[in-house]
Amino acid sequence: MSKVLIIGAGGVGRVVAHKCAQAADVFTEITLASRTRSKCDAIAAEIQRPIATAQVDADNVPQLVELLRAEKPKLVLNVALPYQDLTIMDACLETGVDYLDTANYEPLETAKFEYSWQWAYHERFREKGLMALLGSGFDPGVTNVFTALAAKQYLDEIQELEIIDANAGSHGQPFATNFNPEINIREITAPCRHWEDGRWVETPALKTRRDYHFPEGIGPLGIYRMYHEEMESLVKHFPSIRKAQFWMTFSDNYLKHLEVLQNVGMTRIDPVEFQGQQIVPLQFLKAVLPDPSSLGPLTKGRTCIGVVAKGVVDGQPKQVYIYNICDHEKAYTETNSQAISYTTGVPAVVGAMMMLTDQWRGEGVFNMEQFDPDPFLATLAECGLPWVAVEGEQWLRL
Repeated sequence: MSKVLIIGAGGVGRVVAHKCAQAADVFTEITLASRTRSKCDAIAAEIQRPIATAQVDADNVPQLVELLRAEKPKLVLNVALPYQDLTIMDACLETGVDYLDTANYEPLETAKFEYSWQWAYHERFREKGLMALLGSGFDPGVTNVFTALAAKQYLDEIQELEIIDANAGSHGQPFATNFNPEINIREITAPCRHWEDGRWVETPALKTRRDYHFPEGIGPLGIYRMYHEEMESLVKHFPSIRKAQFWMTFSDNYLKHLEVLQNVGMTRIDPVEFQGQQIVPLQFLKAVLPDPSSLGPLTKGRTCIGVVAKGVVDGQPKQVYIYNICDHEKAYTETNSQAISYTTGVPAVVGAMMMLTDQWRGEGVFNMEQFDPDPFLATLAECGLPWVAVEGEQWLRL
């Protein structure tokens, strides 16, 4: 029976709070904290089961430590900003609390995300007998677990991996992002990297496009190759992978708006002077774009996220496509958030369940693929994200 502290009250935090509240047998007490306590209170008011709320600046280690010592949770679920991963990990180390997040650390001043900063915490967590689970969202997260399932059940070894993320939904806005605009645009505009023959190959952002035919009536969509963090851990833990790529769908309308914003300098992350003040253009853009949480009641359609793993069985080539489809409107009906937040928040809760019930256990810092995929995926389906595995070439259209 465990108490948890959720840090972050955006769309994902809303889903995590709702889903934790539904599992009273695992999450016996819940506290939701963020920089703005009123956001936490608004989420708590949506949930029939009482949950506590608190205010904390996740950039401030002493504040975090004070809150952790007051609340005494068994686990911290970090669904705040990636910039804040290390401060929250520091506070967990100081107070002896397990840690979970959904996205790897990214320094505020540099559009670069990689696991090295968090992997460097492994010995400190191990020495204190604590566990940190990194990237327990969907991608990263479930895609890592799908890859582990492919290696365990379908292939003797994985040689090629394609991670494919489609948002086949529409919110009707001229331009908006489905999660934090600052993080979203930094991620998309970063140079693309993919893994090939033992090294990272860098290409310009969003320059490589393919068509992919998605299952269950979604149909053909254009996908663009980009860098995504789970490839870094997957090629480390599955060294047989010779090639790994990440693909995501973008509409022509989205890409045209993004091109214009880049051309006029609105996606810059370095400060500029405006009327005697230093402002970061991308942070200003975030302030004027629609809040992603406002898109929930507007968004219709489905997401489809999965992995195509190619390899061998008994020396013969084989491939498997493992995917989930999530409906935006159904997600909103259940949690007041659209499917982008739902597909990140539900896996965070399932990862927390794995840790709190000791089905996944270790001392140190871990990625999702390092544990048995079976209990996670069984619980994931029970919690609202069922998955499908298709063997053969039926859906591989890259």
